[in-house]
Amino acid sequence: MNRAIITVVGKDTVGIIAGICTYLAEHNINILDISQTILQGIFNMMMIVDVSASDISFDELSDGLYAVGEEKHVDVKCQREEIFTSMHRI
Repeated sequence: MNRAIITVVGKDTVGIIAGICTYLAEHNINILDISQTILQGIFNMMMIVDVSASDISFDELSDGLYAVGEEKHVDVKCQREEIFTSMHRI
């Protein structure tokens, strides 16, 4: 399984989750785990996704999610799981 970590942060507005999830579904990317919270009007979401069956490259995925974030006025980052894990090891 080839996994990626997606983080989304920004002012809470309608349609953030829908926009991200629709983009993932359009490219055959399965959501394995998702956590989201809103703290004092700030939206925060983290997803673990399976990109094994994706019909686009990782760079296209990252750029596409960034564009969705721009539309929704939130910051979206996508990292390969192994890089995310290495960066957050204590």
